[in-house]
This record gives sequence, structure tokens and C-alpha cells, in this order.
Amino acid sequence: MRCIPWIALAAAVTAGCAGPGAGPEVACPAIGYVTGISLKIPTPAGISRATLDACWRGQCVTREVVLTPDTTAVASPCTGGPDSACAASMVPTGGLRGFAEVPGLPAEPVRVTVRFDDGRPHTADITPAYSEPHGSACGKVGPQAQLLVGPDRELRAG
Repeated sequence: MRCIPWIALAAAVTAGCAGPGAGPEVACPAIGYVTGISLKIPTPAGISRATLDACWRGQCVTREVVLTPDTTAVASPCTGGPDSACAASMVPTGGLRGFAEVPGLPAEPVRVTVRFDDGRPHTADITPAYSEPHGSACGKVGPQAQLLVGPDRELRAG
């Protein structure tokens, strides 16, 4: 008889979890998402380092951008029949890529200035955006923005 109150309590607690009309439960990945600005430099002649300033609403954040070799996926030819395994490998593009974490980055216009090895400022106005990388049921993350560096080190939203 002592078990009946516990069974009733357990049933009452779980009853609200999947009420009438509730859809299937969505499993969202428990991985982090960093707010910030990425930098892609396809032709990095003379560039080995970068510093990024992001300014909005009268405040600025300065970050070093760690630049690493950019890569792309290249498919390997499939051999065998229709059930054979295919693969891809990562190969260098000759470019550089980096990311600057910018805490508090808003989803509104931001002025970004990047300085490379020569110390000269290169400026662009961007608007970071939220994204839903795992679908709308898992919610929005971000915001983030991407900058592409042109051959004359000009910046544009990428």
C-alpha cells in the first residue's frame, strides 16, 4: 500500500511532459557555438597575422585573429560496386582562415577594422546574424558574421 502514493506521484509528474497534441521530442546537439566574426583570406600574399576591431553603439572590442591554413574537401573516386565506400580528404587551398570571438556581438550594424602585418586599417560595415544550425526546434545561436579579404586587402561580407 505504501507504493501507491509514489506511483500516483510519478504518474502526475510525467503526465505534463507529453500532453495531448505534443509532437515528437527533438534531440538538439549539446555543442557550443561561439559568437564572433570569421575572416577568410583566399590570396594571403604578405599576410601572416591579423587584428580585428569591432565597434557598435559606442563600444569597441579588439581581438587577435589566429590565422590557419584554409582547406577544402576533395572527393576520392569510388571503386567497386554500388555498395562500396567513398571518401573525401581535406586539401589546402593556399588561403588562410581565422575567427575572432566577440562577446556581446549584436545582430545589428557593426563597423569592423582589420589590420594585417603592415598595420594599415581595412574597414567594412557588416551586420552579424543569428542562425539555426540545428533547425528551428533547437533555437537560434550567434550572432556571427563572415568577412572575405580581397586581393588588395579590402573587406566585404562573405
